[in-house]
Formats: sequence, structure tokens, C-alpha cells
Amino acid sequence: MKHFYGQFNGDEFPSPDKLFGFDQLMQFIMEHGENALKAIEQMMNDPKNEAQSEMLEQLLKDGMLDKDGQGRLRLTPRAVGKMQRKALMEVFAGLKEGQREGHERVTPGPGGERIEGTKPYQYGDPVAELDLHQTLHNALSRHGMPRATGSRAKIQFDEKDFELHLHEGVTSCSTVVLLDMSGSMMRYGRFISAKRVAMAMQALVRGRFPQDSIDFVGFYSGANKIPEVMLPLVMPKPVSIYDYQVRLRIPIDQLAKAPQHFTNLHMGLQLARRILRKRTSENKQIFIITDGQPTAHVEGDYVYLLYPPDQRSTVATLKEAVTAVREGCRISTFALIEDYWGMDWVSFVDQLTRLTKGVAFYTSSGELASCIMESYLSGRKKKQFIA
Repeated sequence: MKHFYGQFNGDEFPSPDKLFGFDQLMQFIMEHGENALKAIEQMMNDPKNEAQSEMLEQLLKDGMLDKDGQGRLRLTPRAVGKMQRKALMEVFAGLKEGQREGHERVTPGPGGERIEGTKPYQYGDPVAELDLHQTLHNALSRHGMPRATGSRAKIQFDEKDFELHLHEGVTSCSTVVLLDMSGSMMRYGRFISAKRVAMAMQALVRGRFPQDSIDFVGFYSGANKIPEVMLPLVMPKPVSIYDYQVRLRIPIDQLAKAPQHFTNLHMGLQLARRILRKRTSENKQIFIITDGQPTAHVEGDYVYLLYPPDQRSTVATLKEAVTAVREGCRISTFALIEDYWGMDWVSFVDQLTRLTKGVAFYTSSGELASCIMESYLSGRKKKQFIA
């Protein structure tokens, strides 16, 4: 082993805190959303801790944080991209070995990596992918050695002799992930697990499956599409009503004034269908991440907020899911069941899965990443129970 001796230049050796300061900061933002950015603003203005203020100022210079026109901090696309890549590495570190690398299909034509094996030629197949070695072997085996015709020996071919290389053709897929943002998602670290998986899927699609599209919709008392840059900042809606029974009818245009912590999966599925109608992918799927039975639904121009869960919300949600399937969507439901008393609503997931011929995963927030990634990558149709 060779050694090189140099002169110490006086620079301070980085400590673990300084090496991993950005990761710790991003974890803080993931856990607390927009409140974390407000706290960071206060830390930057704290004269008592100059080192901390300098570190945050450095993040501004590095392009990880930015300020809007009103001076408020916001995440930059560069920071969001780094968070996505980190989430992807964490998720894949926990995946089981041996699963498929993507949603592929074997085809005789171009469009993917060439794989081992050949297939007989069929009308319409690209001649450029002809396997000359196997074709010659077939011709000589069937017709014998070439016969001399005039001054040249010619090999006899017919259509059955032609063989083509196989390729791994990649099929496109459009996915909408429905994130439950009701008040109960705050418990057991459910929502931060869901956000981490969502960001990992964004990084995976952008880097490895650019032909795919992925969108995220948050559903609570209403439903809205979540922009990519806002995904690290979204949080579950705080519970604002503690009555043992709630029966509210709210005009849709005034829904923002109502309590927001209910579960309106019906409206979430409506928005998912509208998004997927605009996609031209060969496959379309909806992932539902939820921890409870629907407690809200839409009827005409009104939203009904009903607790305890009412059969009307259940029926409206199931009808919407069946309509999505008829439009060519595959539905997978990821039910978070840390609460033992929450098993009462599992029957809703069973009904949803049976009616849509979809997939159901009953899991905990700690296993959510493996379930979703395996389902996305392999596309297996199965019902899986994870302790």
C-alpha cells in the first residue's frame, strides 16, 4: 500500500452533523411539512446561534432552499429531487431480493434490450431482427446442403426457416396514487411513510420508466391533485370536530370552510378517473393508501360528511371504483391496520377488492414501501397479508 503525506492546510474536518445536516433537515421537513419551513425561518433569524444560521444560509446558496416574492422559504426542485433519490435508496434497501426489475413483456421487435432466445418469423415482424445463425441452421437442417445451380451453390430457404431475436419490450403505465390525508393518518407514522414511498416512486418513474406517468391525489373532506414540489410539505388535516356523531351537508363551492379531516375517497376516485382519461398509456392503475372507511361522499352539488361511517358513503365510493375499472383502470388498495379496532372497516376493503377484481394489501406503515414498490414493479395480481 502506498502512502502520501501532505501538509495540513488548517481546514476543519467535517463532523457527522455537518456531513448529514441536509438529510436531517429534510427529515424534519418530511415530518412537519410547511410548519418546518416556518421554524427554519425563525432559526435563520436567531442571533444566538450563528453556526446554525450560517448552515441554513449555505443551503440557500447551494440552491436547496429559496425564497418567494414575500420572503417565505420554499423547497427548490433540486432539493425535492435529492429527497426523492434518498427516499428511493431507502425504499429499495428494504425490498426483497428476486423480484422483477420492471413491468416488461417479451416481444420480437425493437424497443428494449435484446434477450436470449429466438422465435419463428410471423408476417409483419421486422426483418432487421433476423437471427442469421439460427435461420441458416434451420435451412440446412430441413433442406440439406446447398445444391449447385450453374456455377454457384445456393441454400434453399422457405418461410418456416426464419428466426428472429427476442427483445424486452417495455409497456407504458399511468398510475394515480390516492393518499389518505384524513386526521387519523397522523398516527403511527402512517403519513410520513406514505410520503416517502410517493417520493421514491417519483424518482423511480423519472429515472427508470420515463414512458410512465405518475400523479398524486390527496383526499380528505375533499380531494386535490398534489404538485410534485409540494409533496414533501403536505400533511394530514387536523381533527377539528370531536362530536360522537356528525351529519353535515356542504355545498361543493364552500367545502373549504367545512371540517377537513373526513375521508372522501369518492371524490378522490373521481379526480383519479379524470386524470387517467387524459393518459394514453397501455396500462392504467390506481393505488389507494388509506387507514379507514369512507366518511364522506358527493351527491350532486353537495358533499356529505358523515360520522360514524354511513352506508351511503360506502355505496357511492364502490360505484365510483367500479366505474373506474370499466374505463380500464386496475385498482390496488393498501390498508393500514395498526389499530386492532380498525378491523371493522376491513370489510369495506374486501368489498372494494371483490367488486373491482383488484388487489388488497393489509399491512402496517413500516411495510408499506415494500408492498407498493413490489406491486408497481411486478404487477402481480394477488391478495397479500403482511403481519
